Amino acid sequence: MSEAATINIEEDKILTFGRWDAEEVEIEDDGLVRYINLENIMEPRSKGRHTDKQFYKAEVPIVERLLTRMYVAGHRGNKHKITSGRNTGKSDKLWTIIEEAFEQIENETGENPIQVLVNAIENSAPVEEVVTYQRGGARARKAVIVSPQRRVDLALRLLVQGAYENRLASSEDASETLAQELIGAHNNDNNIRAVMTRERKEREAEGAR
Repeated sequence: MSEAATINIEEDKILTFGRWDAEEVEIEDDGLVRYINLENIMEPRSKGRHTDKQFYKAEVPIVERLLTRMYVAGHRGNKHKITSGRNTGKSDKLWTIIEEAFEQIENETGENPIQVLVNAIENSAPVEEVVTYQRGGARARKAVIVSPQRRVDLALRLLVQGAYENRLASSEDASETLAQELIGAHNNDNNIRAVMTRERKEREAEGAR
């Protein structure tokens, strides 16, 4: 193949947002490799085509999964405000928020923002957690290993919830709070809710063994 043809192929390569290459991202946690899809997409357009397959979420690009979680972050405790109608919107708007957040991440860290996202997921995904079960007339707790799919699900939920709660409590833009949440989790900052929750779950699991 000629050099010119090689250059043309590289120029025609699809990049996420037309700017960042997800394929160059490295996943350090071997348990999550099969469940974090690093396919490049210009815009989210899977439209649920994977939903009839078992473990379909593993086939959805990780940036699109972040967007899907941002529709409804989910609540904790009685804070149902986080699941209310105010937390839904159009894909185009959320996609713009993610793109702006990625720009801020790149400017602040100098790294590929998709790499920062993946590292944030790895640092926010608990390996163990506690389940409660009935033993006779009493309830007992025991530690269990978290499945890789659930680890990614939990990490995305915790990251988006943290960003959304910070957005409600401050005057910062949604893209800024998302960027800071991802950067903090990427740095394994204990002040970030997702990292703090992962550590708490693993401590509880260690005590329940």
